[in-house]
Amino acid sequence: MATHFTLSLSPSKPFKNSTFFTKNPSLHFKKPLSITSFQSPPPPAAAAAAQTFWQWLSDQDVVSAKTPARPGLVPQGLGLVAQRDISRNEVVLEIPKKLWINPDVVAASEIGNVCGGVKPWVSVALFLIREKLKEDSTWRPYLDVLPESTNSTIFWSEEELAELQGTQLLSTTLGVKSYLQREFLKVEEEILVPHKQLFPSPVTLDDFSWAFGILRSRSFSRLRGQNLVLIPLADLVNHSPDITIEDGVYEIKGAGLFSRDLIFSLRSPISLKAGEQVLIQYNLNMSNAELAVDYGFIEAKSDRNMYTLTLQISESDPFFGDKLDIAETNGLGEIADFDIVLGNPLPPTLLPYLRLVALGGTDSFLLESIFRNTIWGHLELPVSRANEELICRVVRDACKSALSGYHTTIEEDEKLKGEELNPRLEIAVGIRAGEKKVLQQIEGIFKQRQSELDELEYYQERRLKDLGLVGEQGEIIFWESK
Repeated sequence: MATHFTLSLSPSKPFKNSTFFTKNPSLHFKKPLSITSFQSPPPPAAAAAAQTFWQWLSDQDVVSAKTPARPGLVPQGLGLVAQRDISRNEVVLEIPKKLWINPDVVAASEIGNVCGGVKPWVSVALFLIREKLKEDSTWRPYLDVLPESTNSTIFWSEEELAELQGTQLLSTTLGVKSYLQREFLKVEEEILVPHKQLFPSPVTLDDFSWAFGILRSRSFSRLRGQNLVLIPLADLVNHSPDITIEDGVYEIKGAGLFSRDLIFSLRSPISLKAGEQVLIQYNLNMSNAELAVDYGFIEAKSDRNMYTLTLQISESDPFFGDKLDIAETNGLGEIADFDIVLGNPLPPTLLPYLRLVALGGTDSFLLESIFRNTIWGHLELPVSRANEELICRVVRDACKSALSGYHTTIEEDEKLKGEELNPRLEIAVGIRAGEKKVLQQIEGIFKQRQSELDELEYYQERRLKDLGLVGEQGEIIFWESK
């Protein structure tokens, strides 16, 4: 029986709504890409807001004239500027817990009682919105330095999203927007309407989306005892693609030997001269699509370009149960995502999983229980010419189909990169070109493999060699009785 095997490359992997990355909103780019993920107020207003914010921090004894860095106007909008020469790994900021915004702060606030059953990020989002709507909020100096808009793709218009036609980023973006709308409707029903007296004015989906964007881009996570926290002042630090050090740049530590208080400590990963901007690396492992969703920027580095192949064992496969058992035994499942990075080899488990999904016909004997402990090792090598030819053909056809879904060619995108583009179009062009290059890379790998089918060694040849029935040159050995 022939195996029915298809592969669709259009959907992206699911949006991970529970994750908030440990990065910040604006960024630093070298030409040709120069994008700011959040649009700040005009320079005079931003400078005044920054000065008021600094004074607020000073009044609370968080900063002083000796603090190594302070807010300043930079090409990205607002950033942290060195006030003197700073050494590599030197602490530039220390922010005490009393200034953090996290679920604990929400729980102790006037909306704490009604936010107990919602997701942590939703509670913090509602807190931000409420404080922003309050004219007399104690957090007003901080709120006034937060950006009002973002270049994250979740805030793009329909016309702007049309520039992402065919991309996996478009699927991800629409997934995020749909998730946000569902969460807002739920919050509206459970909190906003029944407890409208707690909010100075009606809360809209735009307000909710704004708070989501702030948290997605500015919150710190993966910190000791803190899964989601905003750190005022520290969250002004911008990103540089030239910095490759990520670990050890910030941490939570005790305020002193005899103190139970905690402080957030930020270090500079590089040496700086007075007047230079303090920059960090947001996340070395994020793809350009992930950067575009969270921060509203992309990088020019080729290894930021990624395409996700999603494979699935069909429930209609007559060997579905056996294949699923084998996949799960080897750390995979009915559905498996494989991230292909431009310029990098294929993930090591991709080919075995492809061969498993395509396994059928005369090769199906490998699914028998006697092979259960060894089959993955067999799948790491070509099983049969028919199996290998099938996966090559299906993957190549899927890549060609995905490439036909874009409304521009790589050449047209590369030409556009040389022109003056608005930030959002610049992101769209970079994403389109990057995805298409990865698809071409995948198609090229399997095209090459398809041309080598006659040269590959398959399971039966390997087995005959193991039994001593085939020589090193492939000749069949006949044993004569004496």
